[in-house]
Amino acid sequence: MDYLERLLEGNKRFIENKPLKRDFKEERERVVNGQKPYVTILSCSDSRVVPEYIFDAGIGEIFTVINAGNICDSSVLGSIEYGVEHLKTPLLILLGHSKCGAVTATCGCGGKKSGTNIDYIIEKITPAIAKGDIEEAICENLNCIEKEILEKSQIVKEFVNKGKLKIIKMKYFLEDGEVKILKG
Repeated sequence: MDYLERLLEGNKRFIENKPLKRDFKEERERVVNGQKPYVTILSCSDSRVVPEYIFDAGIGEIFTVINAGNICDSSVLGSIEYGVEHLKTPLLILLGHSKCGAVTATCGCGGKKSGTNIDYIIEKITPAIAKGDIEEAICENLNCIEKEILEKSQIVKEFVNKGKLKIIKMKYFLEDGEVKILKG
């Protein structure tokens, strides 16, 4: 089974409420001297979106980078590059989700500044809200993130070009727990 299939099978178990039985003590002991995750995931920090649960993954399987709205900045790029170059993860998942509060807030304010640090998040998401529909903007935000990663990270671009990394955009649906692969 390839790694994408592994994620999708884990999501199927999550939807069906049939997670694998885990021995957390054994998992902790197995990874205490190093990690070997098979995927790097950039996800939203929404408390309802937990990649390890959504994909029924154990300790050490997913290298997760999380922030509000899945935005991309130097810290995020550095974390992704660490996952790709040093941990050799062959998959980079950009995981958006339905009813994203960061995208909803950005659509609601039309990109207007509030004078808080949240302005940075809104500024990063604003290019994705041109269509006005929140659910479309969530998907467009993932397209913008992918473009930014490929423009700003020579490491990611090189790994993609050499066939050592595949970038996949996915959307998690809070309503039923399903993850769908997005096209384009």
